[in-house]
Amino acid sequence: MKKLAISVMALLAIVTAFTTAGAGAAAESKLDAVIAELLGSPYKYGGTTPKGFDCSGFTAYVFAKFGIDLPHNSASMAKEGVKVAKEDLRKGDLVFFNTSGKGISHVGIYVGDGKFAHASSSKGVVITPLSDKYYANRYVTARRILSDSVYEKIAVAQPEEEESAE
Repeated sequence: MKKLAISVMALLAIVTAFTTAGAGAAAESKLDAVIAELLGSPYKYGGTTPKGFDCSGFTAYVFAKFGIDLPHNSASMAKEGVKVAKEDLRKGDLVFFNTSGKGISHVGIYVGDGKFAHASSSKGVVITPLSDKYYANRYVTARRILSDSVYEKIAVAQPEEEESAE
């Protein structure tokens, strides 16, 4: 059954579960929290801030929050890290699509449960199932840029920590 703790982290987890339609999401990682606060940001070609993102600007912005520098270009991002099979995706992996017909032209961040976060040119920052017909037909590859230790630190829900007094 569900366990609910009265804490800020529990409330954030509930909000994230609701906004990502992730039924069964019990806790939130640092990565989830950053993405959740950006959901609904508008699309802007070349955009790199919450006032407006394009797909690579959104991805680079999220990872910069954790001290990870990525190029502001989806095709260049696809050369980072190591290739990962679609069936082996884990939170924080980058997923790439050919939406232009000319090679990799779109990137998103895998968030688990078969879904990815990205800046859609029509909807802004959203979470979309990889099984969505449009994206499923255009999927190219995925890359893992997070080491196991960084993955554990930012993409896995952590027990409550007193990292900072807020």
